[in-house]
Amino acid sequence: MTRFALTIEFDGGPFMGLQRQDHGPSVQQSVEEAVFKVTGEEVRMHSAGRTDSGVHALGMVSHVDIAKDIDPFRLSEALNHHLKPDPIAVIDCEVKPDDWHARFSCIGRRYEYRIANRRAPLTIERGRAWHVPRPLDAEAMHEAAQHLVGCHDFTTFRSAHCQAKDPVKTLDRLDVTREGDHVIVRAAARSFLHHQVRSMVGTLSLVGLGQWGSNKVAMALAAKDRDYLGLNAPPEGLYFVEAIYP
Repeated sequence: MTRFALTIEFDGGPFMGLQRQDHGPSVQQSVEEAVFKVTGEEVRMHSAGRTDSGVHALGMVSHVDIAKDIDPFRLSEALNHHLKPDPIAVIDCEVKPDDWHARFSCIGRRYEYRIANRRAPLTIERGRAWHVPRPLDAEAMHEAAQHLVGCHDFTTFRSAHCQAKDPVKTLDRLDVTREGDHVIVRAAARSFLHHQVRSMVGTLSLVGLGQWGSNKVAMALAAKDRDYLGLNAPPEGLYFVEAIYP
């Protein structure tokens, strides 16, 4: 049995999420079915993170265990062939030790949230960015975001359906920058709560629109209460960028 680490890129639009769902297609289901077509083996894919319906990935890391003797390059090529026409691509494949785990060996995760900040409607980026037509003050958003960096109880910014036992997380980075007519939010932490990034981005957008002051973000965090959340940003602007390993 060989453990293969797969780095996967996908457009989350057609899927109910990364993990298998009873009520619709998932990235996990598509990859597992592709593995079966290549090897004749039923496998279970484990991933560094979870993504909701509509959330994308530029470099999700997952692993599968395969008994068939197959070269990593041949495996990735065969998987990409059988994944068509789903918008999923295996962009890297390598052999890992048996005790390596895509989720439990991961020591850091990076996300990026893309806001298209322009009057005109989206065409090419429809479903791949959050369209906010009113001007956003990215500098004010970045200043307010620094209240959230560090070790905090993020209850205010977690989904009511979050299954994490502990709402305390250490946010290593939360940067907001303007790049032309886009506002980009970059977040890094060892792990995140369900909806944490989207909730933080949505709340910071209120600062960017001038509806909230920076101090109100700090107050929302201190409240440790979902009722104090400003806004939950939609899923289409969120990208899982990278899983970090020792």
